Amino acid sequence: MRLLLIEDELKVADVIVRGLRAERFAVDVAHDGITGWQMASTVEYDLIILDLMLPGLSGTEVLKRLQRAGSSAAVLVLTARDSIGDKVTQFEAGADDYLTKPFAYAELIVRIKALLRRPPTSHTYIVRVGDLELDRLTQKVRRAGRRIDLTAKEYALLEYLAANAGRVLTRTMIMEHVWDESFEGLTNIVDVYVRHLRAKVDEAHETKLIRTVRGAGYCLTDEADP
Repeated sequence: MRLLLIEDELKVADVIVRGLRAERFAVDVAHDGITGWQMASTVEYDLIILDLMLPGLSGTEVLKRLQRAGSSAAVLVLTARDSIGDKVTQFEAGADDYLTKPFAYAELIVRIKALLRRPPTSHTYIVRVGDLELDRLTQKVRRAGRRIDLTAKEYALLEYLAANAGRVLTRTMIMEHVWDESFEGLTNIVDVYVRHLRAKVDEAHETKLIRTVRGAGYCLTDEADP
């Protein structure tokens, strides 16, 4: 899953980003409201962690713009403001949850995972494609009942493919969703990780779920033709 953190306190942002990446999330970060809004309006995020006291554009205004734009991303407000009035204002503006500073990192993770599995968003707790099963909360993967151990990026790639099962995803789409903005590497990185996944997910099984669509990209499906 891909998250966006909009936080102007650099030390706080660094701690949160490092922690979330350790939890296998792809995370982008913006340090002002204008940049945060631009990123949120152009990239498909699963969840946005939003500070309120931001330079350029307030967190409340970012919230209102997201709501007007019909964004499907869950929004967790992270702020030092703790009055009932402030909380009501943010919920009315479109926030899904509210966490005050200082906070325990463990609580932040719990709240994030709760939001990511909350209906009516498109986030599904258990994703199944044929005999492949992904638990998006625990990030455990099984095929035909057997556990598959994946690295953080392998899991992120498989999750994105599974969430779009039956849909052909281009290499550009995969790069933009699975690898965050800090990534600078080889242009064939998607192909490399697809090979890694195939070795773990498909190699021992007669039915191959990860398909290459020549000239287009990749597709995860148990159908005969993607």
